[in-house]
Amino acid sequence: MASSDLFINDRITIYGWELTEQFVLAGGPGGQNVNKVATGVQLFFAVESSPSLPERVKRNLVRLGGRKVSKEGVLLIEANRHRSQERNREDARERLKELVLAAAAPPPPRRRKTKPTRGSIERRLKEKAGRATIKKMRGKPSSDE
Repeated sequence: MASSDLFINDRITIYGWELTEQFVLAGGPGGQNVNKVATGVQLFFAVESSPSLPERVKRNLVRLGGRKVSKEGVLLIEANRHRSQERNREDARERLKELVLAAAAPPPPRRRKTKPTRGSIERRLKEKAGRATIKKMRGKPSSDE
């Protein structure tokens, strides 16, 4: 089933033909409607073969997807939180968008190694000496008398 394009950000748009939706029976609230109407949505997105995503984003998306990504590189998002099929479709597409945005985020800056300041070293050594004297006081009293 062809759906509309999914706009992620100004550089990434997933075309509608890349997304496949399948409707399944969903548990949860809904009364008798749950047993009759397929309101749950399974959204499939072939990450590995997608022309919409850069390679770095594909790698990050597969890593972030975890168990939701099959061996063939197809991401499966199941949505059955809501009672209506349309709201579940929107929910699945929104969750895919959030996942792609997280995968497209720039990597955090590298950590720079720093030396502890002279004051912090002195405070640490002073604290260690204080703890040592406290522990010495816990021992048996010496019989100097």
